[in-house]
Amino acid sequence: MTALLIVGHGTRDAEGAQDFRAFVERVARRAPQAVEAVDGGFIELSAPPVSEAVARLVGAGHHRVAAVPLVLVAAGHAKGDIPGSLNRERLRHPGLSFSYGRPLGVHPTILSLLEARLDTVLPREERADAAVLLVGRGSTDPDANAEVYRAARLLWEGRGIGMVETAFVSLAQPSVSEGLERCRRLGAKRIVVLPYFLFRGVLPDRIVEQSAGYDVAPVIGDCDELADLVLERHAEAVAGDIRMNCDTCVYRIAMPGFEDKVGAAQAPHHHPDEDGHSHHHSHAHSHG
Repeated sequence: MTALLIVGHGTRDAEGAQDFRAFVERVARRAPQAVEAVDGGFIELSAPPVSEAVARLVGAGHHRVAAVPLVLVAAGHAKGDIPGSLNRERLRHPGLSFSYGRPLGVHPTILSLLEARLDTVLPREERADAAVLLVGRGSTDPDANAEVYRAARLLWEGRGIGMVETAFVSLAQPSVSEGLERCRRLGAKRIVVLPYFLFRGVLPDRIVEQSAGYDVAPVIGDCDELADLVLERHAEAVAGDIRMNCDTCVYRIAMPGFEDKVGAAQAPHHHPDEDGHSHHHSHAHSHG
């Protein structure tokens, strides 16, 4: 019997934070009896912080927790920040043990949800002549960016879409404008933008702004299918069936241009709602 802790990154967008909190409640409603309790928190920017969610679980008598990172790709947050936060909570609460689930990843459920969101702006009979621009968050982790390209290719295969191209809204190239230009030069008769994001937020809004004049599909959003995938990741963590991709992880392997990241120390984010925190947020942390 292991409780479920859902860990989000956090956002300055109030609607995005509310999407996360509503989603945690949805997961709790759909959880089987084998899941003792469900709670959730953020590593930065939004309330509640992870520490508050953990304190609630411990206060209710739960000492075995499986944490699922609510992220689509395994970038620095999933590899360093969240494990660092969990380790801090383990030290704060003697007797507490964590198992750590893998990110949602390029799962068939995610692909089906992306296709459903695409259907809201692109009729199926118009797919063959259309280009879809899948826009990810972007990362300094090349493996994470490669996962977005993998999602784009799997979305392209077998669904009758003319082409699927990839872009990023921050930290990586090509940019949204560059992705749109590529679609135009490849001769697309129609271009539709598909955000590769779970919930509303600052960056999805930025995608809409940068895609002015084009149809933009909604984000995946709070839904039953996503909740069931989180519960699947929880079950994997409890059973010890964690199949992480470490072959091209910059924190383990000396990838060209990222050699300095191998073995780097990890540390949790500082959350503005943490006790004793000065409300000054710093990104001066490292991963490992």
